[in-house]
Amino acid sequence: MAERADAGHEPGDGAGEVEEVSPREANYVLGVLFLVYVVNFIDRQVLSVFIGPIKEEFAISDTEVGLLVGFAFALFYTIAGIPIARWADRGNRRSIIAIGLTVWSAMTVACGLTRNFAQLALVRIGVGVGEAAGSPPAHSLISDYFAPQRRATALGIYASGVYVGSALAYLGGGYLRANFDWRTAFFVLGAPGLLLALVVRFTVREPPRGYSERATGQAVQTSTFGETLRYLLSCRSWVRLVVGASFISLMGYGVLMWGFEFYGRVHGLSPIEIGSWMAVIVGIGGSAGAYLGGALADRLGQRDPAWYMRLPAIVTLIALPFGFVFLLADSSRVSMLFFFAFYLLSNVYVPTIHTLNQNLSKLRMRATASAILLFIINIVGAGAGPFVVGFLNDQYAAHFGGEAIRYSLLTLATTGVLGAFFFHRASRSLPGDLARHEV
Repeated sequence: MAERADAGHEPGDGAGEVEEVSPREANYVLGVLFLVYVVNFIDRQVLSVFIGPIKEEFAISDTEVGLLVGFAFALFYTIAGIPIARWADRGNRRSIIAIGLTVWSAMTVACGLTRNFAQLALVRIGVGVGEAAGSPPAHSLISDYFAPQRRATALGIYASGVYVGSALAYLGGGYLRANFDWRTAFFVLGAPGLLLALVVRFTVREPPRGYSERATGQAVQTSTFGETLRYLLSCRSWVRLVVGASFISLMGYGVLMWGFEFYGRVHGLSPIEIGSWMAVIVGIGGSAGAYLGGALADRLGQRDPAWYMRLPAIVTLIALPFGFVFLLADSSRVSMLFFFAFYLLSNVYVPTIHTLNQNLSKLRMRATASAILLFIINIVGAGAGPFVVGFLNDQYAAHFGGEAIRYSLLTLATTGVLGAFFFHRASRSLPGDLARHEV
């Protein structure tokens, strides 16, 4: 699966002595980055498990909770992501990831030391700033370790860290919520990342830019942020895939951050029961969707590049009826079964958008392009998604009472139709845009 990697090479210059490495080493790097992404989402997602206890202790509304789990994290995550990605397009991506991992793990532990809503919001901002150093340099590294025809599969494996990390947060968080206070969870789940940062720093090697395309001998000029943004905006397919991904991430993050509360409030399940089921649904279902999406896109895309966007457009539409049953079913078991199918299908798009974002970018734009993509879809999805659900909970409460969350999530689910529409539009312009692209 691997192409080549650099040994003993000064990062970023694309020169120097280069030696061949085995697929085993490239897969090891992918495995380490996958673990980093798992920790990333454990530390990000654990707060959603403790919405109830935190809301009760700090006497806050669902709208304020939505700000805490949404914009307090996402706004600074996305803002910090741009300058960090610019750094990653010039510097040592491995070291940047290690530094970011250290920062967000320490901030996660610090969440357990807070004593009011404002303190917790400020520390969550710190988590967001640290996590901004995760995916953009990781996407760029993976793109240098894996050739374009294998890239969607590799990025699909990496992307499944979202679901494995969220699953572990639900599973471990459910147990901790049932047996300990919420602060203990942040101490327990935040500390392992500090050790993993050392693994990243001392075992992952930095390849030259463009290594998988065998383009390391090029004189590659670093683009400015403005040049990168203008280049991407000039590509119709890129604009359409970003708009589509934003709509689907609005739906996805709303469900991800409020799903635990949904089953507690609407179906009255215990924290351990919810955590166990959510771990299976998000961990297995989400991972399967991301992996299948990457593998199918690689296979179908070799026949016709339009399938990189046509596939997620079709599958997203198929997913929506399963989502409606998941939210409206009276039986918790029926709801969970349809939630599994909905979550698997609605995450097929993830590896394709990150693959195309890399494939449509020039070599020295890749980390910045990743940060721009994440900036947009995280402001809309991770920021607005949880906030909109919390706001709608408070608005719908007068009419629906404890079941308001059911209809808040249902409102967001309808945005999936718009996501599928823009993916379909992107599929029509994609072959031409890829043909015009020059590395």
